[in-house]
Amino acid sequence: MRDARSFDDFYRSTSARTLRYSYAVAGDPGEAQDLVQEAYARAWRQWGKLAAHPAPEAWLRLVVSRLATDRWRRLLGWRAAISRTGPPEDVRPPGEETVLLVGALRQLPPNQRQALALHYLFDMSVEDIARETRVPTGTVKSWLSRGRSRLAELLPGVSAAELEVEDVA
Repeated sequence: MRDARSFDDFYRSTSARTLRYSYAVAGDPGEAQDLVQEAYARAWRQWGKLAAHPAPEAWLRLVVSRLATDRWRRLLGWRAAISRTGPPEDVRPPGEETVLLVGALRQLPPNQRQALALHYLFDMSVEDIARETRVPTGTVKSWLSRGRSRLAELLPGVSAAELEVEDVA
């Protein structure tokens, strides 16, 4: 049985060929890289068994081929769905308020931004946010309060009181 070091050797000795093969199969360089990355991830997870395989590189090529086929089938399914329903409607550009809000949100710390998004976009309660983020409810309340206060500072004409919601307190 080979160890992790021999997986590294296997990767180094086969990755260039595998990427060229994947590109030939997929026809797109980005797609080829995705396929190769997934194939090597699967090889790593099964390296204990794959190391004993008589042709591990052939196994890898088979995985790349199957992944490419699966993606192609999904793409065909999406195209069929679009042909039945038509293309999606054009999306209007964001309004000035949306641009201002997104710009203000980007200036908040990630935990405050996450709490505000979960609360306002997903209508999650403080308790639900606490469960999902694995922090105490008091921490979530603090994030929401601080986030709303900072948004009020960053958004012209908006007060923190306007951003309050009854179930947060």
